[in-house]
Parts: sequence; structure tokens; C-alpha cells
Amino acid sequence: MDAATRGSRRSRSRSRTELQQLWGRWTTMLERLRDDPKVAPVLNTGIGQYLISQPFLALAVLLFSAIAALPVGIFLTFALVTIIMSVVGFVFFEAFLLFIGGLSLLCVLIGIALFSVLASVIINAVYATIFNLLGRYYPHLTKQQGSVQEKETEIEGSRQKVA
Repeated sequence: MDAATRGSRRSRSRSRTELQQLWGRWTTMLERLRDDPKVAPVLNTGIGQYLISQPFLALAVLLFSAIAALPVGIFLTFALVTIIMSVVGFVFFEAFLLFIGGLSLLCVLIGIALFSVLASVIINAVYATIFNLLGRYYPHLTKQQGSVQEKETEIEGSRQKVA
């Protein structure tokens, strides 16, 4: 035999033994996994039994789950951050709207107060002016003062007679 053939046979036998060792480790690990109290209930279900009978499919499901965990986790983190930001943004926006509404109400109330004071001043000025004009040009309309004075003098005179 030539040296190249012997070398390839040794490498084949060595790779077979390595493969057998790897297979032995794999089966040992699977046995430990099956005996794990957390995994055993899952493997006893219908899906678990099916995956045990289909190791290629079980490996594909395991790889898919492991690889999909990161994108799903990133998406859930993004969704959570988005929800939190929208809630915080809504609170700030609501506070901003309440602030603007409060300022608007304050301006309206100040306007109403100024209008009330101005209207009261104008009404009092008109009342005083009209009363003075009527008293000056139409004194007979304000005779009520004279009749009150006459009644007072009558009452004083009757008191003096009684005393």
C-alpha cells in the first residue's frame, strides 16, 4: 500500500471515531434533556412526541426559535418603547393643551372683569348725568325730596305739640 492510501484510511478511521464520539455526546445530551423535569412535560405532549420522532424537524424548530428570538425581542422592545413614548407624549400634549386652555380662560375672565368694571362705570355715569339733568331741567319730577322734607317738619311739629 502506498503512503497516501494509508493516510486517507487513518483520517477516515479517525473521523469515524470522532463522529462516533460526537454522536455519543449528542445522544447523552439529548437523554439529559429528555430527563430534565422542565422539559419532560413538553416532550410528553403530542407535539413533543412528534418532534422526537422527527429529529430533523426538531432541529429546524430549535434553530428557528433561537434565531427568531433576537428579532422578536427587538420588535417587542421597539413596541414597548413606542407605547411608553406615546403615553409620555400624550401626557405632555395633554398638559400643553390644558395650559393653553387655562391661559385662554384666564384671558377671557380678565376681559369679562374689565368689561364689567367699564360697563359699571358707564352705567353709573349715565345714571348720575341723567339724574342731575332731570333735577336741573325738570325739578317737579324730583319733588319727592320736597315732600319728604314737608313730612319731616310735620312730624317735628307734632312732637313739639305733644311735649
